Amino acid sequence: MMFSRGAKQSIEILCRQVSTPIHSRYGYSTWAYSENFISEPKRNKMGSFVRKYSTDASSPLDHINLIKQLRERTSAPIKEVKSALIDCNWDLEAAQKELRKRGIVLASKKSSRTAAEGLLALAQNDTKAAVIELNCETDFVARNEIFQHLASSLAKLALSVESSEQISGTVSVGPTSLEDLKINLDHPKLNGETTVSNAITEVAAMMGENIKLRRGFAMSLCKHGVMSTYLHTCPKPGLGRIAGILSLEVEDENASLELVQQVGSELAMHVVAAKPLVLTKDLLSSDAVQNEREILKSQAESSGRPQAAIEKMVEGRLRKYYEVVVLMEQKFVVNDTINVKTLLDELSKEVGSRVKIGNFLRVEVGEGLLW
Repeated sequence: MMFSRGAKQSIEILCRQVSTPIHSRYGYSTWAYSENFISEPKRNKMGSFVRKYSTDASSPLDHINLIKQLRERTSAPIKEVKSALIDCNWDLEAAQKELRKRGIVLASKKSSRTAAEGLLALAQNDTKAAVIELNCETDFVARNEIFQHLASSLAKLALSVESSEQISGTVSVGPTSLEDLKINLDHPKLNGETTVSNAITEVAAMMGENIKLRRGFAMSLCKHGVMSTYLHTCPKPGLGRIAGILSLEVEDENASLELVQQVGSELAMHVVAAKPLVLTKDLLSSDAVQNEREILKSQAESSGRPQAAIEKMVEGRLRKYYEVVVLMEQKFVVNDTINVKTLLDELSKEVGSRVKIGNFLRVEVGEGLLW
């Protein structure tokens, strides 16, 4: 196109006002402005049309990148991520804040749903072990790295808590003991230091499921000995679906604990596999024993045998009952030719000092919950 001298000077002035002028054969010149709008073409003094485009108007590719970034930051569902970005005019920081606000509402709506899946998280040191149960609705969330990080952090917190509430030789460190405590979630997608209650709510919002801290227990070793633990179905160290915790106490404080530690680990595994209810027979309630005796007697009488034979049958079957529910009477899972009591007697001889079980605990995800 041919321009007059004056037109050329105007074009030069115009070019100095913009960074990337574009000329077309039809007399249009286009450049970017910082306004948040796209204007209609306007005719300038030299007779050319000028259209202004906003640099703040993001392209579809920019939108996809923002969705990806916010998704990586929060792990929220893509639908919620996109909705928050649109409502916040594609402002990443504002959308992240908006998601957190929505998350609290979403989490509260989901809190009535049954959460029977989840994980146990276990933390321990030389003299103490703590286990917590963190529940969710599906095993998909239980496999999520953020959920697992929260569970591990809660177990470490439970390990540091002191409590006076005793339950079956263990200490309860459940929701009432932990929910108001501060917890530092050292994770890029979580909010750093907050309360346990807020941390659970935040993760529930990210996962889109009801998440609950159901319970927690701690066991301490008061005498010379070892604290042994075992986790079954373990996706990573410190996490699992069934936990066994057991303390072995040694009378002689100078006795070596190497062999005791080995047997302790096997006994913790035994607790998970054999599901004992009590440590010794005398810890069974008299009502439970009497009820079992009556059931066994009724079964024996249906055989039509003499009364003397029936009594022997009842006593024999009662011994079998003890082998099922009493830890000291159970067959050792590693070597079923002996029971746990015999195992400890042999261990005491090898160590040169009496070894006994102080306490034991078995916990399984979802046990006792109604699905």
